[in-house]
Amino acid sequence: MTAITQPVQAGPLAEAWSRIWRARRLVERNIMVYRHQWIIIFSGVFEPIFYLVGIGLGLGGIIREVPLANGEVVAYAAFVAPALVATAAMNGAVFETIFNVFFKLNYAKTYDGVLATPMGITEIAIGEMLWALMRASLYAVAMFVIMFFMGLVLSPLGILMIPAALLVAAAFAAAGLAGTSYLRTVNDFDVPMGLIVMPMFLFSGTFFPIELALPEWLVTIIQFTPLYHGINLIRGLSTGIVGIGQLWDLLYLLAFFAVSMWIAINQMERKLIK
Repeated sequence: MTAITQPVQAGPLAEAWSRIWRARRLVERNIMVYRHQWIIIFSGVFEPIFYLVGIGLGLGGIIREVPLANGEVVAYAAFVAPALVATAAMNGAVFETIFNVFFKLNYAKTYDGVLATPMGITEIAIGEMLWALMRASLYAVAMFVIMFFMGLVLSPLGILMIPAALLVAAAFAAAGLAGTSYLRTVNDFDVPMGLIVMPMFLFSGTFFPIELALPEWLVTIIQFTPLYHGINLIRGLSTGIVGIGQLWDLLYLLAFFAVSMWIAINQMERKLIK
């Protein structure tokens, strides 16, 4: 008798790894595209540095110290710098997934060609998210190194700022992919950049403690935004003030990433497969 063998079903972890492995091809493609335009990538490193010098040190020469949530005070530069790590991660991820993905999706039709390969919609979303994560991590790590040598990392827990910044970048990369799938023309860029990203940058506690400066109703609204939680998480690690609030920040960012990635995959499928 000949035994009949059943096909082995891959488990969810094996399937997820298989998708990531295929998605690496899109990352490699992006690296090849930018290999002669590396200055475009590295230019983003300098923006948070300018903010740190111009506001963290410049304005810090006047303000000197800022109170934290637990009543402790830190130098103004040490208050601003961790927030700039979070915003650097956000900006790197958002700019890559909004502007460049929009061009590939609507003009270059890059993904139409990608779909002719074994890669599918999920692999495209994962590949672009990973590429945005690489770009954002470059900015965040550069800021961390500068903070370290300037003596602005106040706790040994500060080393965890790097994985925290990667989580912030992943969350915003997924959100950028989801949002880009809804954009119709280049004029629509004003909505995510002018009405979402810029207000979050200014009012998520980047430059001042919002609990001490803003009305309570506005603080409540801000506390629902992802950048607020990213800044709160990274600032807590930098200063060594870690509690239940940072655990909530972590869970929020993980949930925000999962929901945004689900929306991104479904929307890109709707747009690419008609």
